[in-house]
Amino acid sequence: MQGTVDGFSYGVVTPVVAYGMACLGGALGLRCTTRSLLVARSWRPGWLALGSAAIGSGIWTMHFVAMMGFTVAEAPIHYDKTLTFASLAVAIVMVGIGIFIVGYRGAMGTALFTGGTITGLGVASMHYLGMASMRLRGTLEYNTLVVSASVVIAMVAATAALWAAAQVRGFLWSLGASLIMGLAVSGMHYTGMAALSVHLHGSDAVPAGDSPAEILAPMMIGPLAFLLLAGVIVMFDPLMVLGGQPQARNAARAGRPRQSYSVPRSGDRHVPPPRRRRTRQRPGSRTPQNW
Repeated sequence: MQGTVDGFSYGVVTPVVAYGMACLGGALGLRCTTRSLLVARSWRPGWLALGSAAIGSGIWTMHFVAMMGFTVAEAPIHYDKTLTFASLAVAIVMVGIGIFIVGYRGAMGTALFTGGTITGLGVASMHYLGMASMRLRGTLEYNTLVVSASVVIAMVAATAALWAAAQVRGFLWSLGASLIMGLAVSGMHYTGMAALSVHLHGSDAVPAGDSPAEILAPMMIGPLAFLLLAGVIVMFDPLMVLGGQPQARNAARAGRPRQSYSVPRSGDRHVPPPRRRRTRQRPGSRTPQNW
């Protein structure tokens, strides 16, 4: 027997809130990644780790807020806590791998492709592991072609977001990139949900696990508190908002171009400047002798 699946049981409320969570996590994560490229190398791991946790928490929160609106008319849905929070760990770790690759190798060529692919696979893994945490008297079945499309959307979105984090410096540009990233993550989620169908079993037994209402409280308290903390860190760092090096901004304000200096290396030989040729002064000439 096929179950009647509804992904929008609360109307547009859950999609809009879920999109906001994805944008918030994406904005904080992208700004932290941008900040990591402007600091000394010793500070870079901390900013990259903060960005990874922000993006991972944002997309995880987005997923389960959206799942609050998912129902199967003929069967109640419960969730397994272990798999639910394991999906959060997978999101943070795999997003972190991709961000660290771009943070240290740069957002060009192979590094960008590798980092974007791993990050996108992390988003998709979080989604389908979260779906596997559902407990109901039925079997989840997926359309392989639509699932593949959702994974491609996740990888393309992640690659574009990492490129934007490395290339875009202005706050408004970063905000626009986070809005696009939130739209892509939400699109990936609902594309994956479109691939789902539920085949119900004949048993009337209540499935094990927690109901959506019981798992909502820890989901909202933990990751949202972290996102709030990350937002405070971002707001109190002026470089995060202004998006640039302080020396470059000060020079621009004073109307002076930035100067570049070449520092001699220890192995370089000192080459003296060429000597000017001595010219003889002709008799009777009033032109002074040149040296």
